[in-house]
Amino acid sequence: MKYTVADGFPYYIELVEDKDYNELFLADESLQIFKSLTEEKSTFRYAPGKWSIKQIIGHITDHERIMMYRILRFSRNDKTDLPGYEQDFYVDNSRFDELSLDDLLNDFENVRNASKSFIKTLSAAQFALVGKAWKYQLTVAEMLKATIGHEQHHILVLKEKYLL
Repeated sequence: MKYTVADGFPYYIELVEDKDYNELFLADESLQIFKSLTEEKSTFRYAPGKWSIKQIIGHITDHERIMMYRILRFSRNDKTDLPGYEQDFYVDNSRFDELSLDDLLNDFENVRNASKSFIKTLSAAQFALVGKAWKYQLTVAEMLKATIGHEQHHILVLKEKYLL
């Protein structure tokens, strides 16, 4: 791969490759993996200081919320530069580990359903609109790829380091 996770959006876009991001949003691979977990397994951390699986699920959900907000602004031709966010701060200030796995999965599903509903409202012209988030100028379509690519990144990490 040309990019690394430290590159952010380009890395996540590269993970999606030429796959149809609409189909990836509709697929439920992540949800099926999450639903296969027990409450006990969802608290697993593969090393001290690493996020629990619950925290990863919560982080993916938070990230999708943030990205959809950015995409909404881009799709309305808002030219305001949007800042990045500190993911560790968000996780550290969450209650993900206190919540039940079912609560986290319900939230994940609700956010995903809202995302799918919103995506359906966009026109071809809106997918091509450009905005700036963090340090990257991206189209709405690229932001959608980055959103689902971010999730795919975390699923790969889960498979490699958590679900042994």
